[in-house]
Amino acid sequence: MRPHRLRSTLITALMLATATVSATTSATAHTSTAPASATAASSLSALTELFAERLLLADKVAAAKYGTESPIDDPARERQILDDVAARAAGLGLDPDSVTAVFRDQIEANKLVQRGLYARWDAHPDERPTERPDLAKEVRPALDLITTRLLAVLQEAAPVRADASCEPRLYAAATGSAYEHRLDVLHLRGLGRALPSVCSTD
Repeated sequence: MRPHRLRSTLITALMLATATVSATTSATAHTSTAPASATAASSLSALTELFAERLLLADKVAAAKYGTESPIDDPARERQILDDVAARAAGLGLDPDSVTAVFRDQIEANKLVQRGLYARWDAHPDERPTERPDLAKEVRPALDLITTRLLAVLQEAAPVRADASCEPRLYAAATGSAYEHRLDVLHLRGLGRALPSVCSTD
């Protein structure tokens, strides 16, 4: 996407998110015991920042796998990640099922970006990566570091995740992260796919 179109898309998204936050905050003002605004915004922004960073690493994952026999879908690796975060979540006093759902969304978001990149590179050979990152030595350690940081932020964000204000605040935070990282349409779609399980309100 051209820079001016990207800015326009993000500005529109930001305006919509802000309007949603305002409307929802007004509607729930008398029924919600929301955490302090600054704390809520900080923890959710930290989450969406990590989501965006993880999505950008999908480019390296795709570059490492493209043109090889390594598939985008790797059920064994995915199960290993989910089992690991479930165990670590329990150790942090978090609900393993809730945390697993969040990380499952991250995996699906990552694969969405990878598939989009594959399609782009198939259609435009001149845009194909010229270097192949080392998946085991370079990419996965970076993903593992983000996993550790995400678990810590999920622990910090537990109160706001269960609050009625979570969803509008989350989408506002995601819009800010999208703008900060200058995400294109594909990565914006990925970021949207990464969000559904964050808020745990009933």
